[in-house]
Amino acid sequence: MNDQGSTATSSRIRRIIDVNVEASSYQEATRLICGWAQEGASRYVCACNVHMVMEAHDDPDFREVVNGADLVVPDGMPLVWALKALGLPHASRVYGPQLMLEVLEEATRSGIPNGLHGGTPATLDALTRVLESRWPDLRIAYRHSPPFGPVSYSNETLRGIRESGVRILFVALGCPKQERWMYLHKESLPAVMVGVGAAFDFIAGRIPQAPSFLQHAGLEWAFRLSKEPKRLWRRYAVHNPRFIGLMARQLAGRTR
Repeated sequence: MNDQGSTATSSRIRRIIDVNVEASSYQEATRLICGWAQEGASRYVCACNVHMVMEAHDDPDFREVVNGADLVVPDGMPLVWALKALGLPHASRVYGPQLMLEVLEEATRSGIPNGLHGGTPATLDALTRVLESRWPDLRIAYRHSPPFGPVSYSNETLRGIRESGVRILFVALGCPKQERWMYLHKESLPAVMVGVGAAFDFIAGRIPQAPSFLQHAGLEWAFRLSKEPKRLWRRYAVHNPRFIGLMARQLAGRTR
């Protein structure tokens, strides 16, 4: 992480397999994101889960993308447990969809313009209705549903984001595409980019979220797998057992 390696936060960062994750909180992450936004800073934030850790483990280029973020928060409970096992007993989950809501609430209070990049046109319409019904004064200055496909660099897209005046841009392209997109566009945009995965669909009510007791138990993956087995089975069948094995090896080495 860039500035997050400073003395102020380095004591709250641990390397989980190959990824530097910070034991942040909703309040702290929101404060940082909105503060950067008011400065017009170009930053990006990753909400990290087991899938992201394993993608970074398998791909050194993607590892550089994640570890280059200005803030990496523990999106999944397995990462919270890992942080606690690595000496941070007060670590807590910073779930991407909830972080998005927390940031939007503070952005509304502060008058910060926001943007939505990702999802289908129907999802963006539904999401906008939900958000504007919750915060009538919310400033959504930019919306874009990019085409499916590989990460791309579009001067037209960049120009549209810049001209909108957006200072916080929520990016929902899925891992690892959204992280690569943010990495590619850092320094090109005067905005804080926050990767939020499936948050647009969750908040819009188009995909059901796991009940809170399953989330706290670290079993959200099982709920999501039951809803989208064809798309997600490989991710969980391959990544979860490998994460457990690699994390156990890391903790055993730490103990020795």
